[in-house]
Amino acid sequence: MDGSYQFCRKKNMKFNSQQLIEDLKVQTSVFIKRAEELQLLNHETLIWKKEATEWNVLECLEHLNLYGDFYLPEIKNCLILKSSKSSESFKSGFLGDYFALSMLPKEKLNKMKTFKDKNPENSKLTSDVINRFITQQKQLLELLKLAQNANLNTIKTKITIPLIRLKLGDTLRFLVNHNVRHFAQIERVLNKD
Repeated sequence: MDGSYQFCRKKNMKFNSQQLIEDLKVQTSVFIKRAEELQLLNHETLIWKKEATEWNVLECLEHLNLYGDFYLPEIKNCLILKSSKSSESFKSGFLGDYFALSMLPKEKLNKMKTFKDKNPENSKLTSDVINRFITQQKQLLELLKLAQNANLNTIKTKITIPLIRLKLGDTLRFLVNHNVRHFAQIERVLNKD
């Protein structure tokens, strides 16, 4: 799965705005398809974990849902309230590029701490988590369509770290790369690695 994300790996890259949005839409569609495949698995498989401190499939998806609960309304509000004409290119900011790239999984697992309110560990979760994830990704696809007519450079969004705002393009890259990271984790869990 990781190989299709090379467009997001280059540092301080200048992107064609429309191509970036199109690439993010394609990746989001891949997540929807993969989540639909996860719906076919039995509950025991979805809650299996190798070690008590690692997340299972449902915990990974719930973590993504908790981030979606924050980012999707934030992106929507920024797109609606801050009208701007789209620009041909998007230049990633220093912090935004750092956050977006730090989300991508490395060859060797790079563990990261998560905020306590975004940690679903040991929650009693059902397959409804998958349905919610799919719904959120469909919402993200709609927001990406709206973003095609917005300036990814000038619209700034809040992030989960207080007082920091990122360019819309970087926030979208971060959100999709965060999905990449946790879908790689899901694949490791399913392969019992």
